[in-house]
This record gives sequence, structure tokens and C-alpha cells, in this order.
Amino acid sequence: MTTNLHLVMHGAAIKKHGSAVDIAAIAGLDPAQVATVLADAVASGRLLEVDGKYMLSPAGQVIVGAEYSRFCQALRADSAFVEAYERFEAINRDLKQLVTRWQTLEIGGKTVANDHSDSDYDDRIIGQLGALHERFEPVLGALIAAVPRLAIYRRKLEEALEKAEDGDVAWVSDARTESYHTVWFELHEDLLRLLGRTRDE
Repeated sequence: MTTNLHLVMHGAAIKKHGSAVDIAAIAGLDPAQVATVLADAVASGRLLEVDGKYMLSPAGQVIVGAEYSRFCQALRADSAFVEAYERFEAINRDLKQLVTRWQTLEIGGKTVANDHSDSDYDDRIIGQLGALHERFEPVLGALIAAVPRLAIYRRKLEEALEKAEDGDVAWVSDARTESYHTVWFELHEDLLRLLGRTRDE
């Protein structure tokens, strides 16, 4: 059974530099409960805290990395979860291509940064993102069925997509917000850690 400490450290690993509320959301735990676990983890040297944000210490990185094989053994043997992850990876390749086309465009045979002055172009990409999300929904449902706390990513992805569809282009891939791409990246990191996989760059 996964301990709250491991879940909190896992949440800190995903958020990299997250608040107690951020980490609690990823861990699927009550924020007040998480605050107590965070304080204990800082005291034991597993986490570092700077201005209310938490990150794994070097020792904490080693500890949480070693714990996954113990806590995720059953999940890694769950064929339905592994199959859903493989379907995620196939859609992930499509998303990466879509984000590349969102961030850059071809003008006169040259690739340039998208300044988002062409609203028709942006609308087409956002429409394709919406279609990709529809294709992803049953896959995400299968992942959540095995790991219920992953439902936080469904809510965040839907919120980001809605804001993008309403015309706020920052919600597609801006790293400074919980944009669709930012949340997707965190979900990918979460799944990789659960299954002991590495990111294919």
C-alpha cells in the first residue's frame, strides 16, 4: 500500500517547485494533511523548502526513485493500465507534433516562431487540439480507473482547453501557466515514474 509520504514525495517530484496545495492535488490527499507530511519530510532531509515551495533534496530523489518499484509493483503488472499507457504514448507523439506546429509556422520556406497574429491558423490548431483531446478521453478514463488520483489531470486539461477555445492562446502551451501542454507534460512524468519508464526525447 502506498504511503502518504511516498505520495507527497511523488507529488513534489512532479511539480518540481510546488506549493503544498499543488503537491496535495497531485498526491490526491487533503492539503492540511499534506502540510504535516511536508514539514516532516523537510525535517528528515527528504525535501527542501524555499518560500513556501517544495522540492526533492538529492537524498529525497534517490529515496523516492527507489520506492517506486515497491509501491507500483501491482500497477506495473496491470495489463489494462500498461495498455492505456501505450495508447497515451501514441497520442503523445501526435500532441508533440501539434505543439510544434502551434509554436512555429512556415513562411516563405522558413520556420519562424508563431507570433499568434494569424487567428485563423491558431483556431485550426486549437480545433485539432480539441479533436485530440476527444480521442484521448477514453484513454485517460482507463488510466484514472486504475489510479483515481489521476483525475486531477482530466480537470486541468479540460480547463486549459476551454480557455484556449475561448481565445486565450496562453493556455495551449505557455509554460508559465497550467496550459494544456504543461499539464500534459506533468501527466506524462507521472505515468513514467509509476511505470519506471524514461522519457523519449
